[in-house]
Amino acid sequence: MPESVTMVSVTDIDTMMNPGAERRMDLPGFDPEFVDFPHYIIRITERIWHDREVDLCLKWYAKDCIIHTLAGPIVGAQTVVDNTWATLRAFPDRRLDGDNVVWSQEGEGTFLSSHLITSKMTNLGESDFGPATGQQVLVRTVADCLCRENRVVEEWLVRDNLALVNQLGFDAAQVAKRQAAADRAVGTSLIEKLAPYWSAVFEAPDTPVQTPAARIATELLRARWAQPSEACARKLSDFRLNAWVPGGIFLYGPDQAWQWQQGIRDAIPDAHMRFEHIAEIPYLGDARDVAVRWSLSGHHRGKGRYGNPTGAPLHILAVSHFRIINGRVREEVTVWDDIAVMRQVESAWLQP
Repeated sequence: MPESVTMVSVTDIDTMMNPGAERRMDLPGFDPEFVDFPHYIIRITERIWHDREVDLCLKWYAKDCIIHTLAGPIVGAQTVVDNTWATLRAFPDRRLDGDNVVWSQEGEGTFLSSHLITSKMTNLGESDFGPATGQQVLVRTVADCLCRENRVVEEWLVRDNLALVNQLGFDAAQVAKRQAAADRAVGTSLIEKLAPYWSAVFEAPDTPVQTPAARIATELLRARWAQPSEACARKLSDFRLNAWVPGGIFLYGPDQAWQWQQGIRDAIPDAHMRFEHIAEIPYLGDARDVAVRWSLSGHHRGKGRYGNPTGAPLHILAVSHFRIINGRVREEVTVWDDIAVMRQVESAWLQP
């Protein structure tokens, strides 16, 4: 009888790299080396990044795949190869250690993974943010990958670039300003690039919420951002809530979480939220792990986290991983690229 599907959060990497040969779930069109879908995600990451077999992206990404990021979309497997090599030139020792893979089946032979990653790396080459600093950094990323027949066909990628920039020793506001100026120099702006995503938050429906754990996760997000209610947020959070948020900031308890979030609520007082994807897997005992990809759109009309209001349309693409124990959120990692949000603000200041 095959073993149960790989639970990434509690399985050692050596075990995941040597899981045996017997299939643990039906994977039509996937190579025989993958015993289940979480193993596929961990294994291709290991081969591409740690074994440095970067050209395997051409095998494991669809030729016309789209990667959605808050800095704008990326298209094509070859672009994935090029970007991976560029990252390795800047951070030659970069690791992508899988903290969790929360996944769902999206129909016959199609799966979606939400892969929570911690990267340790040293900046030895020029990056998108500036010259090499020699600094060692630790950064969280989430990659949501839609996969079919052995390939990633679409991806939503969020990385805590604010934490990265801060650890490199750069001034985040100056980095965002330089990037916005570079956009304008070629006749575009990040606000323009993200306009279709901004509009989709108002036009496209939410992903249906189908389970009690998913309902807890989505109600907590809505109580924080779209229909603010501190009382509701506290009710849905364990008093020992452990939360990591953009900037590499650790928060303890629902009170600290609410205080940190207030700066974003103040900056975007008309924020509207959309739940784009929800996945859920069991954890230990009755606990559940839930991953929610969500977007927030509104206007920069308040003096909150992002400085003096510009009135500009702002968009946030985020993924939150929740661990729900006894009906409340006990642990959370929420990731978005806050440098890209600051870049949108700077783009508004540069508009004629």
